[in-house]
Amino acid sequence: MMTQVTHFKIGKIVNTQGLKGEVRVYSYTDDINRFDDLEEFYIGKDRENPLEVERVRYKGNMVIMKIKGIDRIEDAEKLRDKFIYVSRENSRELDEDEFFVADMIGMDVETIDGQYVGKLAEVLQYAANDVYVVKDENNKEYLIPAVMQFVPTIDINEKKMIINPIKGMLD
Repeated sequence: MMTQVTHFKIGKIVNTQGLKGEVRVYSYTDDINRFDDLEEFYIGKDRENPLEVERVRYKGNMVIMKIKGIDRIEDAEKLRDKFIYVSRENSRELDEDEFFVADMIGMDVETIDGQYVGKLAEVLQYAANDVYVVKDENNKEYLIPAVMQFVPTIDINEKKMIINPIKGMLD
């Protein structure tokens, strides 16, 4: 039975911006405008100490956030490379075909001809493409680029991803 994630990774702080302690965040959602309504978030899994968002602005596909109480670049620098989480309850409802990246973790991965490959273990996000990390029963990892050519189907309800690997991708 599928369990619903109550907290999900919304982004990663990748750098500082300016002298006033703003941070640049790489979005881990498929809808960057989710940050418009963001009021607080957690660093890592520390749910007891949420940080409040003062303002959000955008620069390309990056989110620039000003966090309340962080007014110096040195303080913001301590947050670099940290993942930020929000609770599902504090987030607006999903749009019809929208999903959270966290909901993909653990889904079964099969080739288009029905060969079981493993389970989706992680989603690595880069500026150009996301990369899906799939682990088989022996913990061997396969990296699958998140483009339609290689991943034609993701069914969140069935918890299944269908991939179309090129020769050697699963070796």
